[in-house]
Amino acid sequence: MTDSPHSAFSPLALTRTLPFLPLAQGDVDYCVARRGQPGLLRELAGSPASDVILVDRDRLAVPKGQGATAGRRHAGIRLVMLPATYLAEDLGGNGCDTRPLYYLGSLEGRDYLAADLALLERYAEGAQAGDSRLIHAARERFDWIGLREFAPHGTPRQVGLATSAVSLSMWQSQQLFCPQCAAPVEPCQGGWAQHCRGVEPGHILFPRIEPAVIMSVVDSRDRLLLQHNSSWGPDFHSVAAGFVEAGENLEHAVRRETMEEVGIRVGEVHYMGSQPWPFPSSLMVAFKARALGAEIRVDGQETKEAGWFTRDELGARMAGGTIRLPKRATIARGMIEEWYGSDLPEC
Repeated sequence: MTDSPHSAFSPLALTRTLPFLPLAQGDVDYCVARRGQPGLLRELAGSPASDVILVDRDRLAVPKGQGATAGRRHAGIRLVMLPATYLAEDLGGNGCDTRPLYYLGSLEGRDYLAADLALLERYAEGAQAGDSRLIHAARERFDWIGLREFAPHGTPRQVGLATSAVSLSMWQSQQLFCPQCAAPVEPCQGGWAQHCRGVEPGHILFPRIEPAVIMSVVDSRDRLLLQHNSSWGPDFHSVAAGFVEAGENLEHAVRRETMEEVGIRVGEVHYMGSQPWPFPSSLMVAFKARALGAEIRVDGQETKEAGWFTRDELGARMAGGTIRLPKRATIARGMIEEWYGSDLPEC
């Protein structure tokens, strides 16, 4: 069966951009021009107007006991915020090593930093580096939760800070050597870049972001296409997604990925929004696309099964516990709820 692309009313006609994406809500000014200021981190580490959050790759420090509330629908969770002067003392007083610090930005007269425990462990000297006071105290005194768990429960400002901190920590932890000359690298520009310590002077590296498209595909009856991939757990379904290839624009990626995964040609494409996804370095760009046909042909490798859902069918499956959807930190969740017309219960 083929849907007519000339229906009087397009299912995409009322598509709107997503009003709220958890990882894209920060209001802190990045103050990019300050990043290269000599001695910036050392100055801010000793300032009473600076606050510091703690990050360790994709995990963040929250007050003891709050980690257990991450799965609750209306739980409020806040990041641990330490006075920068306290942190500077732990890192060695006036002679502190500022490499494990990231400058996240400023707002309303306050500066925000992140202390990266993964980098602190790497740079600490001596065989007992992992037993330094700050690292040991942070591990023991606070709970540590992932950004995915924190994002649905934190304030927009704190989630924005957390997203930046996790993005930088993931990158700095993974890229230890220059990809061009294999020399060691070290953070610079407030943690937002790396300086190659090779023979070429002034060689600066910046994070590489991997763009990915994610699309809610609907047919002429306004049914939503959901699929189950081979790498996902039982009953888990989501919308289609895939990385943008070299030399490809976003709209082409939407059409190519949908055809590759489920054998559906799409026509009309509407932009819905974007959200960073630092696991480790993606940018998710969301679209709503109209299917030009309804016959599904999964590839059998990446995509194991897929099907069209009405709102009543999806609601019934969720009520019966036979389908699980993406969590609230994901852009996919927002896309499904935009189509559904309201919030969906956790499952």
